Amino acid sequence: MSAAYLCLAGPTASGKTAAALALARALPIEIVSVDSALVYRGMDIGTAKPSAAERAAVPHHLIDLIDPTEAYSAAQFVADATRLVGDIRARGRLPVLVGGTLLYFKALFDGLDTLPAANAAIRSQIDARAAELGWPALHAELAQIDPVTAARLSPNDSQRLQRALEVWMLSGRPLSQWHTGASRAPQDRPTLIALEPEDRTWLHHRIAERFEAMLAAGLVDEVRALRARGDLSLERPSMRCVGYRQVWEMLDGHFPPQTLAERGIAATRQLAKRQLTWLRSMPWRQRVACDQPDAVAQVVALAQAWAQENLP
Repeated sequence: MSAAYLCLAGPTASGKTAAALALARALPIEIVSVDSALVYRGMDIGTAKPSAAERAAVPHHLIDLIDPTEAYSAAQFVADATRLVGDIRARGRLPVLVGGTLLYFKALFDGLDTLPAANAAIRSQIDARAAELGWPALHAELAQIDPVTAARLSPNDSQRLQRALEVWMLSGRPLSQWHTGASRAPQDRPTLIALEPEDRTWLHHRIAERFEAMLAAGLVDEVRALRARGDLSLERPSMRCVGYRQVWEMLDGHFPPQTLAERGIAATRQLAKRQLTWLRSMPWRQRVACDQPDAVAQVVALAQAWAQENLP
């Protein structure tokens, strides 16, 4: 699928949705979401899910796939995206993969190795050490053995930290060395347009404005409704999504409501930093400065050049 699809990536709040909708006005595209949070039904505000009008304007895929009690993996994404690319091309349209879950992009580009199976005894050891020392301490340990993986994980991302340490303990090989796949030659890689700010302060302002807008739109009530179901907790990957986790912890009384915006914005900024770290590991990407006024026009021009070679 080297030239079968176009990719548009970037950190949260970089303008991916606006750029994708501009592409839909210029080209016969369908959008495949590359976002590990948009797959969940009932999580609309905190994921900045495309509106009904936006989804009516251009077909969107891999949104509202599963219930928040379920899990979705990079391997599932690769299988779903591969099938969708074929279906979209068969309809005579162009698949554009849009999102900020860079692990999914990397899995699609380079493939996934077969990781060691989960080991309950090892996980219990890790959990016991986390209970004693705290997850940030285990994150510091991971940074010594696997700095690449540690750089993209939050110090409080217990699920992914546990898995990274488990893989190391079982195999003696850092997790970052497993997700290498068969490296493609540059000319065989799909076109990847990356929205990245020249001035990080611009992105920080955008993140703050968006999180404040989410709160005004009812994010706290959305999380209250999810809590009221009774079958969700912070053990679920869905509830550890940025924004949802902070609201859940506030509702649990871990910090006062007046600090929620500050904490949510800080967590989102950390997410954006990790996304930019992922993008820098893809030096063949075509960068567009998302903080420039002509950013969308640049994306459209790059996409049109790609489409000239790939329209049926």
